[in-house]
Amino acid sequence: MSEIYTMPGHLIRRLQQISISVFTERMKALGHDLTAPQFATLAVLSRSPGIDQATLAGLIAHDRPTIGGVVERLEAKGLVTRRRNEKDRRAMVLDLSEAGSELLAKLLPEVRDMQTDILPGLTEAEHAEFVRLASKVAKLGNESSRAPMILPEPDHTRT
Repeated sequence: MSEIYTMPGHLIRRLQQISISVFTERMKALGHDLTAPQFATLAVLSRSPGIDQATLAGLIAHDRPTIGGVVERLEAKGLVTRRRNEKDRRAMVLDLSEAGSELLAKLLPEVRDMQTDILPGLTEAEHAEFVRLASKVAKLGNESSRAPMILPEPDHTRT
């Protein structure tokens, strides 16, 4: 067996292929034309309404040009709205439309359910361990990414 098959980079690429295939097929079966980055956008906007595209890009670890296309497609589908930022008229802020909120509520249980299909054959404990280790590696390798995840600073003024 070739060494390539045990290299983390190769395995991560294969897992990405599996993840995208499972997601795409499930969305198609549900009658939706939605990509994983589009779903991530809906999920983030549901928790962080009124953010700009640069903030959105950081929250889901996508580069700005890619996120621009994602937002345009979601806006064309009527799932996201854009409006001028009242504090900075040059910037646009994003919100879920009512249709976007409804679709997210409908799809969230399905996406949660498909996670076991993305990691087939793992026990519940193995699944949890995989997520723990993958999260650790993603966090420690974040700065090596061409599109690092940028989480907001905690608001310590809230009680």
